[in-house]
Amino acid sequence: MVFKKLMASMGAGSASVETELHSAETMPGGVVEGRIRVRGGKVDQRIEGLFVGFQAVVEVETQDGEQRRNVEFGRHQVGGEFGLREGATHDLQFRLPVPWETPLTMFRGVQLRGTTIGVRTELAIDRAIDKGDLDPISVGAFPAQALILDAFGNLGFHFKAADLEQGHIRGVDQRLPFYQEIEFAPPQAYARGINEVELTFVSAEHATEVILEIDKKGGALSGGSDAIRRFTVDHGTAQQTDWNAYLHGWFQELGQRRGWF
Repeated sequence: MVFKKLMASMGAGSASVETELHSAETMPGGVVEGRIRVRGGKVDQRIEGLFVGFQAVVEVETQDGEQRRNVEFGRHQVGGEFGLREGATHDLQFRLPVPWETPLTMFRGVQLRGTTIGVRTELAIDRAIDKGDLDPISVGAFPAQALILDAFGNLGFHFKAADLEQGHIRGVDQRLPFYQEIEFAPPQAYARGINEVELTFVSAEHATEVILEIDKKGGALSGGSDAIRRFTVDHGTAQQTDWNAYLHGWFQELGQRRGWF
């Protein structure tokens, strides 16, 4: 028995955790629901807690260049301490709130390549953490975000790529340690002066801060430029604005100042 306990403390024959999501589709401000099943190993053990949260793959600048790292956010404890007998199972239902700033992975059936989000389940056991399961999820736009994304499509822009960048945007009430950039290629009408447009949403419960950047040049998000536009979309009144006209007007104004048209 002493040998079994020693091996379990090293991870051999110890308890394991599985997560089953009721649905893998959600949106910022929504919830993810599911069931966690803890299976006992080859020895009785004490479970110190169960945790679920989200994990994203984020681009991080280092001295050696850019690296991709797993970053956890929105972590919640969903189960307290309990004893688990050898070979037994313990089930627990959970509801995990989706932070409003959670990046999008899908829009109108199109996968936003470059963004990966999953639900991470952790099992705290014998003063150690078993990382357990990672279940991919699909995060779609809520209505106010969809209006802005649809406007880009209506104006002829095409999705290029998306990524998550570590850091904070100056002057924005940002809670997560990273932000998403959704990149669009311009239509022919704007191609003379625009290589691409990067769109960032920083959302809260009642409003979304929208940051647009044209022809990104190093550090532009941290400083002022006429090629950056920030505006706030109120979730309750977003449908009252013609976003096609709003965006087209800004592109036209910027293009006239710079001699694109």
